[in-house]
Amino acid sequence: MLVLAAPIAAQDRRPVRRPAPAPLPPPKQEPAEVICPTPLGEGVASKLAFCDVMSGRNPAEGVLIKLPPHRGPATLTFDLHNRHTYSEEQVKANRAFSHYTATIGVLTMDNTLISRAVVDNEFRTVTDLVDRVSGGAGPGGVKAVAPTGTESISIMIPEQEEQVSILGEKLTVERLDGIATYSSPGRPIAIISNVKIEYRPAPPPKPATPPKPSGTRKRE
Repeated sequence: MLVLAAPIAAQDRRPVRRPAPAPLPPPKQEPAEVICPTPLGEGVASKLAFCDVMSGRNPAEGVLIKLPPHRGPATLTFDLHNRHTYSEEQVKANRAFSHYTATIGVLTMDNTLISRAVVDNEFRTVTDLVDRVSGGAGPGGVKAVAPTGTESISIMIPEQEEQVSILGEKLTVERLDGIATYSSPGRPIAIISNVKIEYRPAPPPKPATPPKPSGTRKRE
């Protein structure tokens, strides 16, 4: 009897089933919250907000992108453009040729580089402009400075980051009269627009557990 009881008891032991983990929320994409220290203005045709990216070394002085509460890495996307000062006279004289190469960096707030991005394009005529920017003194109320060339940028942001900074690094300009490179702090290097964030929303915080009653009663 005792010899047979042990195997029977062992057969009654079933594995404990643990509850399945909650499914991850679907990814969400939305316009990013952008703090732009040097806004260029709104596009006449696109209605996009164009923001100048200045060269510098302090992330706090760059274009700041705030990330919503998220689980896992987030994806930052934006369009990167070169800056061109448009001149109708130069275009008519066939002297408007410009070749731009701009490099920018996306950094954490402790000055760690996450990734670099480059936009490279040539300008010859007005059709090489992405858009004109409103708010200027030129014909039609547009500014002389306008975005040219577009590079679609996608950068993975680590999960622990709540905010990142975009700073300009270097701009090389080739014109008919020669080549120049700019990297000194405080100089406009490029333009960004159409900034978005794709992320999985973080779960809501768990409600606080109420304290358990002590179970003791006061003596009367």
